[in-house]
Amino acid sequence: MPLKKIYKVLRKQWRRFKFARTVNWYKTIYFNYKMFPKHIARKLPVFFYGSVKFNSLQGKVTIDAATIKRGMIGFGQNYEMNKRSMRIAEITLDGHLAFKGYCQFGKDYFLNIMDDAYCEMGNMASLGSRGKIICSKEIKFGEYARIGSESQLIDTNFHAMINTETGEKSEMKGSIHLGNYNYFGNRISVYKDTKTPNFTTIASHAVLKKDFSDVPENTMIGGIPAKVIKSNISRDWEGERAMIENALMIDF
Repeated sequence: MPLKKIYKVLRKQWRRFKFARTVNWYKTIYFNYKMFPKHIARKLPVFFYGSVKFNSLQGKVTIDAATIKRGMIGFGQNYEMNKRSMRIAEITLDGHLAFKGYCQFGKDYFLNIMDDAYCEMGNMASLGSRGKIICSKEIKFGEYARIGSESQLIDTNFHAMINTETGEKSEMKGSIHLGNYNYFGNRISVYKDTKTPNFTTIASHAVLKKDFSDVPENTMIGGIPAKVIKSNISRDWEGERAMIENALMIDF
């Protein structure tokens, strides 16, 4: 065998070895065999990278995809600029977590899906490092709904609020629906009753808490509270598709 070919083979094996060291195999195997039937669990569709605390795994996880592949869903996946973790990732899963395909969570995520709640992650959806999802009723990510680091999605007020003049109580829980091909910057807060159309861009530090369904596609939303700030603008999804897929889809 030529030396050049030997070098390529060894380099590939070395990369696989380095990647394998980043996977938390104990949590990966435990989660897959606890949450899936054996014929799915043995494929190890969910990978955990680094430290994570399982507060509760009493809910259920489903994957609705044409093909289930190893590591297609990654928690703590290293795809961003920051390479160090604070080791504070937590999962509380008492409701239903549904995946429609590939998905990734960055480092130090916080995921809490409460009793009877439903959280759906569209194909190629993601939540960046130090992101937070608190789902008490329903949160849905569309396809390629990609959320920047240090953002949070919370569909509940946690506490009952009352109008002191009329005595009317506001709803504590709501729903969040994110459209397909949504690009969110960093440190964005998304609260109950938020809906976004397809091909929407959300500027960093925005606060969303209403229905934007009547906003045209290819619009940028930003501000506190969020409003339309620019029209006829979109992330170059086709131009960056290969980059996104290379960062998300592992070959192991």
